[in-house]
Amino acid sequence: MKAELVYHEKKYYSDGAIKEIKIWSVPGSHDKPHGYKYSFVYIVNDERVIGYDNSEGKGDHKHYRDKGFPYRFQSIEKLWKDFENDIKRFKEGRL
Repeated sequence: MKAELVYHEKKYYSDGAIKEIKIWSVPGSHDKPHGYKYSFVYIVNDERVIGYDNSEGKGDHKHYRDKGFPYRFQSIEKLWKDFENDIKRFKEGRL
């Protein structure tokens, strides 16, 4: 079974920011035991300021600007909530 895109959303905001979410269903594997490949990104002025993904061989992780951190995946719903909360914190100047 190859990756199947199950969700894709790309939003452009009046302040120039972009939010894009992609979720694929994939066979479970060592770096994707939950069966999802995903990319959640928030871009401001052509810079990724927040990102969550599980690119090949790296497992689940998140990005704040140019720094990467491990991320403990629990569910797509929790991932989505964490991403939205980080965007809110960034806009409030708390991230």
